[in-house]
Amino acid sequence: MTAPAIPAFPDDAFGRVLCVVAHPDDVEYGTSSAVAAWTARGIEVDYLLLTRGEAGMDARAPEQTAPLREREQVAGSNAVGVEWVEFLGYPDGVLEYSLNMRRDIAREIRRRRPEAIVVGSWDVEFVAGLNQADHRVAGLAAMDALRDAGNRWVFPELVEEGLEPWSTRWLLVGGDPRPTHGVDVTGEPLQRGIASLEAHAEYLAGIPGHPPARMMITGITALQGVAMGVAHAVLFRAWDFHAPPAIAAEIMRLAGHQGPG
Repeated sequence: MTAPAIPAFPDDAFGRVLCVVAHPDDVEYGTSSAVAAWTARGIEVDYLLLTRGEAGMDARAPEQTAPLREREQVAGSNAVGVEWVEFLGYPDGVLEYSLNMRRDIAREIRRRRPEAIVVGSWDVEFVAGLNQADHRVAGLAAMDALRDAGNRWVFPELVEEGLEPWSTRWLLVGGDPRPTHGVDVTGEPLQRGIASLEAHAEYLAGIPGHPPARMMITGITALQGVAMGVAHAVLFRAWDFHAPPAIAAEIMRLAGHQGPG
């Protein structure tokens, strides 16, 4: 029996998205094609980067690399319709999970008030192999900060800053091997996603053997498109924080079948 295709998100699922990642270029490895599809529909998307990517180029000193990678990230973001890009300035390559990091992400969640947050996988092993340390820290801290942002008694100093709690509904995890939803990026969104990675030209030129951006993004989205039943797609594992936990729904289902006890 053929497995059912992974569904798209409902058209009205969210109107504002915040992508939280560790480095310049992290969004561009496929996810930015989904961003292009969203912005084309009028969904507002913002980017929050924990580092400036200063440790990413062996041939350049960090003080030279950081501004270069910031410029390339802004250009790549603009290619898919993203105008707001913020860099928190945590040290690249040695991110450590901390309360300060959770607070800083929660602060931006309350400021931007997204209905969905996009992060990368925090698992040690993900769809591309073994996950990088900064990626794991960024994904886990952002997931925790999503809850922090909705609780006025966690980081109460944010309320003192005038930032009232904000409860984000969706957490979308890219790179998870158990996707639940997808975004069809066939056509123009794919082309804009390719352009967003191509904007990181100097960074990519310093990676020996890196495939051309067009080949890489076309291949990634084609593989993911198979699961969705379209030519090209970007897949996510989606968590709905406004829905009852899955275990609660299952308990209620079983109780309904068994009748009053």
